[in-house]
Amino acid sequence: MQGEAARLLGRFGRRYGAAVRVAALPLIGAIALLRVSSGRTPAIALTLAVAVAWTCAYAWWVSRHDGPFVGPVALDVAVLLGVCLSLLWTDALVATTMGWLRLLVAFACMTWQWHTTPLTGAVAALAAGGGMIAITAAAGIRPTVSQVWVLAVAAMSRATWVLVARAAERADRIAAKAEQARREAAVAAAVRAEERELANSLHDTAATTLLMVGTGQVPPGASWLAPQARRDLERLRSEAGATPDRADLVDLLRADLDAGHLAVHLDAPQRLMLPFGVASAIAGATQEALNNVRRHAGTDRASVRLHGDPLALQVEIVDQGRGFTAAGGSIARRGLRESVTGRMNRVGGLATITSAEGAGTVVRLEWRTDRG
Repeated sequence: MQGEAARLLGRFGRRYGAAVRVAALPLIGAIALLRVSSGRTPAIALTLAVAVAWTCAYAWWVSRHDGPFVGPVALDVAVLLGVCLSLLWTDALVATTMGWLRLLVAFACMTWQWHTTPLTGAVAALAAGGGMIAITAAAGIRPTVSQVWVLAVAAMSRATWVLVARAAERADRIAAKAEQARREAAVAAAVRAEERELANSLHDTAATTLLMVGTGQVPPGASWLAPQARRDLERLRSEAGATPDRADLVDLLRADLDAGHLAVHLDAPQRLMLPFGVASAIAGATQEALNNVRRHAGTDRASVRLHGDPLALQVEIVDQGRGFTAAGGSIARRGLRESVTGRMNRVGGLATITSAEGAGTVVRLEWRTDRG
């Protein structure tokens, strides 16, 4: 499959070759008309007009179509040989007319190499160049080095184009490898993100509940333990299935606020629809902040305040518990680092934690659509 660089180079070769052919016509015409004798002017002028018209038509067609160009190039060769033969038949092919004719054929042989296959370009150059030499020889004009040089120009043009084409192919291979590496990195990042989110969900649900039971934070016969365990399992099960495009953040925040071991006051609008990934991350970060209140704050009350709209919002989780100092290392705990700060960072949001000994804690979650 042709790469982007090779495709662009092919289009450049067609258009640039057409432009060169057309740009050379004024010079060719001037040489043809200035060096012709008065007796041969009508024949030269008519032949030149046909050559110019055909060259413009061929250049227009080639610049607007993709290859292969076997048919058009064969017709181009035939027209050029017809120009030579017409001068031979009208007895206008003399040494003084060879300059413009040689230039006409040389530019054709050179530019063919930029939009044909090597075989097509070589055959066309040999046919046009060799045919011109044979026709001039039939007119009694001795072949010169400049006539043979037409074939050398075609060969050098092809060699140059091959080098440029190989560079384009090399660029395409490098680009393809870079794109493959980018896709592999994206897949690996997605897998790591999925694993990280699964670990966070496990940490925020079943692991937290089991930890509270194992450390004795749950009193005997706690009525909320069984419903909490069911909610944990349901959340893990739901996250393994298909997810919608959008979700109501308020519904997600309310989903786990009925646990009897922490009274949470929710101040929020009736609905706030967000992309599912954003809503899920904010709800998960909020839930982990409340888990930390349950485990560490020494209070059974907290408040959650949600303000904003689908473009920018702020969630504050506030408690009046024992608080902590940053030097104590609480902010670096995994629950805050991954399940709160990490979650918000991954959706382009921001989490800030403010706390002091004996003054409670405020966890502030911020998100807006234009955050980089």
